[in-house]
Order: sequence, then C-alpha cells, then structure tokens
Amino acid sequence: GDQIQDVVDDLHREYIDVEVEATFQRREYAGTQSYDNKTFRVVGVRDEDADDYHLYITNLPREEFLPADLATIYRCRWEVELLFRELKTQYNLDEFDTSKTYIVEILLYAALLSLLVSRNLLALVTEQANNEIVFPPERWAATFRSHAQLILSELGEFLGYSPPPLLERLIEDAQKIHKRRPILQETLATATQPRCEA
Repeated sequence: GDQIQDVVDDLHREYIDVEVEATFQRREYAGTQSYDNKTFRVVGVRDEDADDYHLYITNLPREEFLPADLATIYRCRWEVELLFRELKTQYNLDEFDTSKTYIVEILLYAALLSLLVSRNLLALVTEQANNEIVFPPERWAATFRSHAQLILSELGEFLGYSPPPLLERLIEDAQKIHKRRPILQETLATATQPRCEA
C-alpha cells in the first residue's frame, strides 16, 4: 500500500522486481471523467555509483525477462532516442522542405551517411585522445557539423581531388545565369530612378 518512492531509498538489494497498481484518468466521455487502475511490473536495477535505482515500468513478463535484461533493453531504447534526436538537431532530418519522395530519400541518405562518417571519425579521435577525455555524442555531433567543410576539404586533398581555384569559382558562381534576366537589385535600382520627361 506504499508509494514506490517512499520505500526505494530504504532498499539495498541489487534488483527490485515488484507489481504496482497505477491509477490514471480515462478520457472524458459524455461530460464524465472517470479513473481506472492498472497493474504494471516495476523493475529497479541498482546503480552503485549513484547509490540509487534505475526504475523501469513495463508489461513484459517476469518469466521471460530478467531485471538485467530489461535494463539492457531500455538502455538500447534510450540510445535509439538519442540517435534520432541527433539526426533531427544536427542533420535536419525533421526539416524536409519537399514532398517529393526521391528528394526526401536523398536527404535521408545524406543525413545517415553524415552520421556514419561522424561516428567513425569519433572512434578515430577517441582512439588518439587521452583516456580521461570524454566526448559526449551530441557535443561531438555539433563539433563535427561545424567543421564539416574543413573535413571535406582535407579529405578531398588526401584523395587527390583538387577544387578549382577560388577566383575561378567566384567568377563562375557570381555571373548572371541568363543575359536577358536582370538581377533583382538592378531591377529595383531601375524602377526607383526618377524618370526623365520627354
């Protein structure tokens, strides 16, 4: 009959594996709000470093899943959540400005390839760095993204691809696409000039 948070601090076993009854609100129906109870399994795995329990609520049966198994499953699930958050925040996976399937696929593959390159480079950096240094994945992803252009340039040079000289690129990219189509600034300048009387 106790609340789980009231008893967990007094426990010192490696695992907790109990059934708890949870009370919750049902959806409002015909202007009436009702409550219901449901029984769940709560598993706790002791974290000696934090002197605390990691608690997991589940409906997975005790006969098939040991507490240590559940901790591993939830840890993996959390890694997947972090991975998707990284894809969304660092590689704009949730900001596709198109409804064309082939473009979405290209952007999706680009995000996944960027993530793959980032993680492989992280493994190399971790191998070379001092053992005490920790690289949080999200911090690494932001660092990788901010240096991506330099990394590509270094990689291209290493593989023997030399970009065209900067001056050539500027001249090529900055010129008008079509001789008859004036750029917006020219159109605006012409439109705002006072007209001469004939």
